[in-house]
Amino acid sequence: MSYQALARKWRPRRFADMVGQEHVRRALGNALASDRLHHAYLFTGTRGVGKTTVARLFAKALNCDQGVSAEPCGVCAACAAIDAGRFMDLIEVDAASRTGVDDTRELLDNVQYAPTQGRYKVYLIDEVHMFSKSSFNALLKTLEEPPPHIKFLLATTDPQKIPPTILSRCLQFNLRALTPEQVSGQLSRVLMAENVAVDQLAVDLLSRAAAGSMRDALSLLDQALAHGGGELHAPAVRAMLGTLDRSFGVRLLNALADGDGPALLAAVAEVNAQAADASSVLEDLLRLLHQVAVRQAVPEATLAADADPVVVQALAERIATEDVQLYYQMALTGRRDLPLAPDPASGLEMVLLRLLVFRPATAEMPPVPAARATRPSAPPVASRPEPTRPVAAPIVSPPPPVPPVAKAAPPEADPAADTDDWAALVARLDLRGAGAQLAQHCTLLRRQGERFDLTVDARSRALLTPSAKQALIDALSGLLGQPARVDFAGAEANGDTPAQITARAVAARQAQARAALESDPVVSGLIDTLDARIIDGSAATGE
Repeated sequence: MSYQALARKWRPRRFADMVGQEHVRRALGNALASDRLHHAYLFTGTRGVGKTTVARLFAKALNCDQGVSAEPCGVCAACAAIDAGRFMDLIEVDAASRTGVDDTRELLDNVQYAPTQGRYKVYLIDEVHMFSKSSFNALLKTLEEPPPHIKFLLATTDPQKIPPTILSRCLQFNLRALTPEQVSGQLSRVLMAENVAVDQLAVDLLSRAAAGSMRDALSLLDQALAHGGGELHAPAVRAMLGTLDRSFGVRLLNALADGDGPALLAAVAEVNAQAADASSVLEDLLRLLHQVAVRQAVPEATLAADADPVVVQALAERIATEDVQLYYQMALTGRRDLPLAPDPASGLEMVLLRLLVFRPATAEMPPVPAARATRPSAPPVASRPEPTRPVAAPIVSPPPPVPPVAKAAPPEADPAADTDDWAALVARLDLRGAGAQLAQHCTLLRRQGERFDLTVDARSRALLTPSAKQALIDALSGLLGQPARVDFAGAEANGDTPAQITARAVAARQAQARAALESDPVVSGLIDTLDARIIDGSAATGE
C-alpha cells in the first residue's frame, strides 16, 4: 500500500478528534442536536486550521444514516463515502479554479434536484472569495431562496473580499490559529501512534514553525521524519528549519551586555556558516527578551514552558530594564526590515550592531554646547541654502611645551566625596551599565561617613540586582578611598533621583529654548508665512 501523508492520514473523522476550535464545535453541535439548521455557513481562518475539515464533518453529521446528529456513527454507508470522498451529494468546489459566471451557473443548475444518496445536498465551496462579481450574483440568487434540501458550506481565508450581501445570508464562524501547546500535544500523539520516539525539543521547534496551522505542522513533521530517516531529533529539525540552538540567543544577549562587538560579528559568521535563517535568529532573540522583560516587571509570573528560569533570571539581573525594552523594540523593527537589506546576513549584522551602540537616554549625557549667538537656531523651519564661500584655513599655533612629568603622588580622596548631595556624588562615580542605572534611580536617605542608606523608587526595583549593587559599592569605595557600605531601605523615596533631576533640567532648557525661538521675529515670520511649526524637543539648548 502506498504511503499516505500524515496531514491526510490524521485528518479528523469526528468533531471530538479536532484540536482546538471548541467554540465552533459547540455551536454546530447545539444546532445539530436541536435541529436548528441554517441553509448557509461560512468558515473563515488562516490556512490549515480546519475550515474544510469542519465542513466535511458537518456534512457527515447531516447525512449520517443514523440520523442528523452531532456525533455521526462514522461506519454507515454515507459516513464511509464522505470519508472516502465519493459521496455524490457532497459537491466540493475550488472557487479559485472556477471563477467564471458560467461555471457557477452550471454548478447551481442542479440545486433544484433532490439529493441522490443522502438527506441533504451539500455544496462545499473552498476559497469562495475568489469568485468573480458575476459569480457572487449568481450564488446570491440561490442563497436568497434556497430549496430545503440544500446546505451551503463556504470556506475562505479572506472574508473581506466577500460581498456583504453574501455575508448577511450566512452564519459565520471564525476558526482561530492553534497555540503552540495545542500543536505540540497533537504532534506528540501522532508520533506515539506512529511508533516514533518523541523528542520534545524537536516537537516544540516544529510547533512554533507551524505558526498555528495543524496541517503545516503535520507536513513539517513528515519532512522532518524524512530528513531524519524515520527518526525525529532536534539538531536535524534545526538544520531543516534553518534555526540555531536556543543558547544562541543567550550568547547574543551576554555579548550585548558586555559591549562585545567582535562576539556579535562572530555570531553572524556562525549564522552564515550554518545557513541559518536571519529572521529566525531575531525571532528567538525576541522570545528570550520577552521572557526577561516578564521576569523583570513581574518576578512572580510564570515563564513560558520552553524557557530556562535560571538563564532568564541571570539575564534579568544583568541587563537593565531600559535596555531590555529597547533591545526588543529594535529587534522587532529590524526583523520587519530584513527583506529590505541587501542580503539577510548584512541585515542581521546591522540589527545587532544597532543593539550594541544605542542606549536609552540617561543622566550620563555628553555636555550640551553653549549657544554661539544671541539669536537661537531654528532647525525645524526650512530655509534656503546659501552659496558656499571658501573659508581660509585656520592658523594653528604650535602646542606649548609639555613640562616634565613629576612622579605621581598617592591618590587622595575626592573632597567632594564628603557631600550629602547624591546627584553630585553620582556624577563623579565611574559607573556604566546596570550599576549606573541603579545609581541614577536612587535617593540618599542618610549618610554617616562611608555608610550610605539608599532607597529606590518603586518603578525601578528591578534594578536591585546583586551585580548592580556590587558595581555601585565598588564605585563609591573608589571615590572615598576606603571601603563603602551601602544599605537599601524599603522606605519610599523622599526626594528626586539624579535621573529625575536631569530630566527636569533638560525639560527646562528645552522650554527656555522654545520660548526664545517663539519670540524671535525671524522665526515668527517664517511660521506665519510658511505655516511652519516648531517640533517638540528639537530646539537647540545651551547652558
